[in-house]
Amino acid sequence: MEILAFGVQSDEKPLIEKAFEVHQEDRYEVRCLDVFLNEDTAPIAAGYEIISTSVNANLNNHVLQTLAAGGTQMIAQRSTGFNNIDLGVAERLGLTVARVSSYSPYSVAEFAWTLAMAVNRRIVRASNRTRDFDFRLDGLMGRDLRGRTVGVLGTGKIGAAFTRIAHGFGMNLLGWDVAENPECLELGMKYVDKERLFAEADLISLHVPLLPATEHIVDAAALRTMKDDAILVNSSRGGLIDSKALVAELREGRFTGVGLDVYEAEAGLFFLDKSLDVVEDDTLARLVTFPNVLVTSHQAYYTSDAVGQIIDTTVRNVLDYRAGRRSENVLVPAST
Repeated sequence: MEILAFGVQSDEKPLIEKAFEVHQEDRYEVRCLDVFLNEDTAPIAAGYEIISTSVNANLNNHVLQTLAAGGTQMIAQRSTGFNNIDLGVAERLGLTVARVSSYSPYSVAEFAWTLAMAVNRRIVRASNRTRDFDFRLDGLMGRDLRGRTVGVLGTGKIGAAFTRIAHGFGMNLLGWDVAENPECLELGMKYVDKERLFAEADLISLHVPLLPATEHIVDAAALRTMKDDAILVNSSRGGLIDSKALVAELREGRFTGVGLDVYEAEAGLFFLDKSLDVVEDDTLARLVTFPNVLVTSHQAYYTSDAVGQIIDTTVRNVLDYRAGRRSENVLVPAST
């Protein structure tokens, strides 16, 4: 059986191919494409019973209809998030949809701290200067984090890993979540309401999933509540932040730094080379011009450890589907 994988990065391709080679006795082969699944590329999947997609795929009603009409029966998404999939339509069409429910939380937590430290210590500006042999320190002053307050929105596996690092820095810990994490409590975290967290934290990091209840959880009101010299980091989902409201606050000269690994309209932009194109997204174009903003292209998860775990789980999801097994990774089971 040949499996079609969309949106495969060059670093990822040999790992995917090797993972399926282990199951050659079951005659599994994988065809990797660097294009992302969307309305234009969905017809490519015709004849493939199983496809694999990335987080920036667009599995809306039209795409799912095209996949089903072409014979696709199983979608194995290589990510934890699944807000890009219309699960109701998938269920109605009798498609099986699986995701990767968990992978190395350290990859994202460590990268969130990379963003926080980079904007706090002006690393990008310093690096650009020294490339021109400009070794002045003007404008590069950061702050010690020890003794300051970090606010963690979402204290699951990734949020807890982020919190452990914050504890190592000697920071005061504030948290918000629907349920308190005993591990974070043991580290001294105090759970408070969102409003207090926004108002008191010197550094805020987002680690909640994108749901209707969390969309734009960092809205204009939350941004206005934050300290003028706060640091904001988002390595979770772009839709958690109202980007236009953020731009408005940045134009007022607020915030020490903002680190964004995700963006709410990143589909069709992130993971692609747009260097020769005119980017029509005015909000993103404005964000990248602020000297205190660092935007990266959804790479927090992108370590060999995490990607390896994602691929291994994806292979297991395919094997479970073929064997008629259902795991915690299945979002929509096949109709019976």
